Amino acid sequence: MQCCIIARLKTQPLWFGVLFVLGLFTLLKIFLAFFRWVYVNFLRPPKNLKKYGSWAVVTGPTDGIGKGYAFQLARAGLNLVLVGRNPDKLKDVSDSILAKYAKTQIKTVVVDFSGDLSEGMVKIREAIEGLDVGVLINNVGISYPYARYFHEVDEELLKNLIKVNVEGTTKVTHTVLPGMLKRKKGAIVNIGSGAAIVIPSDPLYAVYAATKAYIDQFSRCLYVEYKNSGVDVQCQVPLYVATKMASIKRSSFFVPSTDGYAKAGMRWIGYEPRCTPYWPHSILWALAHSLPESLVDSWRLWFCLRIRKGGQLKDSRKKE
Repeated sequence: MQCCIIARLKTQPLWFGVLFVLGLFTLLKIFLAFFRWVYVNFLRPPKNLKKYGSWAVVTGPTDGIGKGYAFQLARAGLNLVLVGRNPDKLKDVSDSILAKYAKTQIKTVVVDFSGDLSEGMVKIREAIEGLDVGVLINNVGISYPYARYFHEVDEELLKNLIKVNVEGTTKVTHTVLPGMLKRKKGAIVNIGSGAAIVIPSDPLYAVYAATKAYIDQFSRCLYVEYKNSGVDVQCQVPLYVATKMASIKRSSFFVPSTDGYAKAGMRWIGYEPRCTPYWPHSILWALAHSLPESLVDSWRLWFCLRIRKGGQLKDSRKKE
């Protein structure tokens, strides 16, 4: 059979042979990419996070993805330093974790990321002093109340978006990283967004998307800087997750719950510098990249304009 194919190829013109070889290489590339996708999503074992250290720091742990991560890290046997702005919510989530994982040691640190970050970093530094912090989950972040044009973003929201999403993650990393370097081990996970990476633009959420683009590049640079120092830095890129910030109450196949996302995210910690841990999101990512950018831009603008209209309607009802 093989001899017959080779014999037939010899009788064909040169251009046909070249196209045939290129086709084979393309098929091989697709085949290998598919099997790698299957391996990393379903077969690759997660890393033992305890090898990084016995403590994990989680910012924004009282809601959403951060809360999901707090529970999953406790389940994995790590002690927790939970950093958030609301002391009552921090106590509630701590009590919930201890009710389920009684052996977990938990410290809470009250930091308002839209306030005095210098004071907040002092609190975090004091809380982690002497602890074997091996994992940092930089989850804290805010978005728009609803979609709006850039000129409609008020000064307070503009300031907070940059301060919380950019300065917050940067300064917490700067505070925790030295201890990891001293111990020559650690894993840092920065939560990015598909708004900055998966789609070509996110109109009416321009500043939010831009802050998440910063997180992506910041993570990649740190990954290159410290990969030979024992510290693994990663940007995780979720698409829609059922959170308050996304205004999605119910989970579905393509929109996981916070716990479902965190379970998937745990499997990826310590591997690639950028990933989308929840595998159905990777299907949407591939679909978005297969379409013309202009088409995705037009759809996203139409979608966000609908969100803006709904938000404005709610605002007008509140004023009445």
